[in-house]
Amino acid sequence: MKTFDFEEEKLKREIQKLDAKKVLLQLPEGLKPEATRLAKKLQKLGILPIISADPCYGACDLALHAAESLGADLLIHFGHTKMTRHERIPTVYIEARANSNIEKSVKKALSLMGNYKKVGLVTTVQHVHMLEGAKEILLKANKAVAIGDSGQLPYAGQVTGCNYANAKAVAKEVEAFLFLGGGRFHAIGVELAARKPTIIADPYQKTAFTIEKETKKIINQRWAAIQEAKESKNFGILIGLKTGQKQMEKALNLKEKLTNAGKNAFLLALREITPEALLQFPALEAYINTACPRVGLDETSKFHRPVLTPEELTVVLGEKSWEQLCSGGWFEN
Repeated sequence: MKTFDFEEEKLKREIQKLDAKKVLLQLPEGLKPEATRLAKKLQKLGILPIISADPCYGACDLALHAAESLGADLLIHFGHTKMTRHERIPTVYIEARANSNIEKSVKKALSLMGNYKKVGLVTTVQHVHMLEGAKEILLKANKAVAIGDSGQLPYAGQVTGCNYANAKAVAKEVEAFLFLGGGRFHAIGVELAARKPTIIADPYQKTAFTIEKETKKIINQRWAAIQEAKESKNFGILIGLKTGQKQMEKALNLKEKLTNAGKNAFLLALREITPEALLQFPALEAYINTACPRVGLDETSKFHRPVLTPEELTVVLGEKSWEQLCSGGWFEN
């Protein structure tokens, strides 16, 4: 059995419907090993496939510019659901649902839930079809289960790297969350956003674990970054150039807010927010990131200056207290 379902018949139909001759394949890091196999299948159909070898961080990171520059008729984006409203190049989304068995990992997670009676269930698109199965296991263990549906994402219980609205929708009615999926990245986001303990049931490794230490470390780092930014005079406002990350209006509003507070604010536009890129501006003492919020949150120690979210700026400017930020969570949705 294949680990992921790449919906190859759907893929074939969509390509034929658009009569595409040249297609760009874009896969996130965990799925890239399948790229050559998929390309080989498309070649047999008389199609020229090109594999995007650039990093792909989510549906906000569509390779539209690459598809245009290569003259592709179609962009095939794997592993995510649609996020952007306007696409310059026809785009097909293949969710790549996982085929793994969840029973062992969910049952192991039960031993970490202690006295939690009310549990929220969340996952990525790869496992949304498995939520009902996980719910049944929890119900048999006498847990009350909530699966949030904020209407912001295609599926109830679904979370993305920057959108945790479905978790926040039920945060007040649960004591903890169970995240179904691999890795720590999304679960840390759930705990930061909903401010409730989060347990991971990893169906790939058939194990379960908590991320309390990682989240606590990030929160401590965020407090230190905010304190440092409070002493700053010169701010850089980061504008993401990726398809789903460009927020020009928000950047302009932040610039006005900083100017009114007696600060100097400069707009910086870039595709990749890296420590090396920001090192080129030694006069800037702190940055406000309007692009992907996870850049500063997850990689605080890599940056030589604070990289804050717009919400964290409210604490710097005295509009909100640190306690209010902590209770409200780190994501705006």
